[in-house]
Amino acid sequence: MFYDVVIVGSGPAGSSAACTIAKSGLSVLLIDKSEFPRDKCCGDGLTTMALRLSEELGLDILNLDNLKTVDEAVIHFPSGRREVFPLPREGLFAAVVPRSEYDLALIELARELMVDVRLGHKFLSVDFDGEKTFVNIEGIGNVETSFVIAADGAWSPVRRSLNLGEEPSRGEWLAFRQYISGVEDDRNDLHVWFEEDLLPGYAWSFPLPNGKANVGFGVLKSRHSSASETAQLARDLLNRESISRTLGKNIKPEGRQTAWPIPARISSQQLTSGSVIFVGDAAASTDILTGEGIGQALLTGIIAGEAIKSGGSQKTVTSMYEKSVKSHLLADHRMSIALQSILARRSGAENALRLASLNQWSRRNFARWMFEDYPRALLFTPKRWKKGVFGSEGAYGRKLNP
Repeated sequence: MFYDVVIVGSGPAGSSAACTIAKSGLSVLLIDKSEFPRDKCCGDGLTTMALRLSEELGLDILNLDNLKTVDEAVIHFPSGRREVFPLPREGLFAAVVPRSEYDLALIELARELMVDVRLGHKFLSVDFDGEKTFVNIEGIGNVETSFVIAADGAWSPVRRSLNLGEEPSRGEWLAFRQYISGVEDDRNDLHVWFEEDLLPGYAWSFPLPNGKANVGFGVLKSRHSSASETAQLARDLLNRESISRTLGKNIKPEGRQTAWPIPARISSQQLTSGSVIFVGDAAASTDILTGEGIGQALLTGIIAGEAIKSGGSQKTVTSMYEKSVKSHLLADHRMSIALQSILARRSGAENALRLASLNQWSRRNFARWMFEDYPRALLFTPKRWKKGVFGSEGAYGRKLNP
């Protein structure tokens, strides 16, 4: 059995790679150990970058049942001050949808593009015989392929199979999520709390339909290394006065609280090995400033797909992928690290947010910058300057504003 590409992991990174490659006519096998739909511990937020890339792939998220579009971000300062940061109305700049629904929609799109999707099949090993690559898959057997895309998450069984070494820490950030119901204000507002004990992290409430929300927080592990400390933060999350005051006294948890590590070290991560390409969390591509990873997962998956579609030798393809990822993400990663040191202090976070809220222009552009409408390090990377970068409409503009 031969496929041009075998993709391990059917989340956004794997599915976006599969869709990109399939459009060229190459044969693609997409596997995952889980059946879908499945719950995925995540904030469920889609940034402008994630929305634009979803649209480019051909995914119509506007038809998803539990999609909630976001009109504005309400930012809560360390001092308790509250400011509203509106998003432009021309197109979609931010949205929230449960990962169980979003990931399944991407898989269905891959199927429509004739990707061979096999769910409930576990990756076992990858082996090499000269120029040939073989992937051993539970319930399928050995599959020969030209390239393997590892989209298998922070723990990446593919990386372990290749004996590339284990990181002492699975992630730079640790995040907690709790679904809730009974939210009094059912507007399309997204809330972010920059509270002193969480800095440079934050707490969030991302709106969902019917008075529900995804509530959680993310903290930098280097500043919250104690398991007991983070566990206590999680237990007290819904009892925080700032959160209960905003969401109402009738909120109640739905389902279990979940936690997950967030790998965000793409500048030091090995991105390829022979015919294997790592994408998404397997490449530690998450934004180290916000902990957002869906957009980066889609981007690295698409870049991997485009590199394979371009043809050429194995070395040519993997070199193209590494170069493109570094061009898209490294400058922003370094900028995020620099900003993180500012936001780690109460005074730094307070002053930065006050500066961002100076006037209507700064509010709107801070919101667009926060939701990754343009690169973090745009001002310091002139090659990315484009006409209209501060005035382009959001994703799905033609469908929202026909």
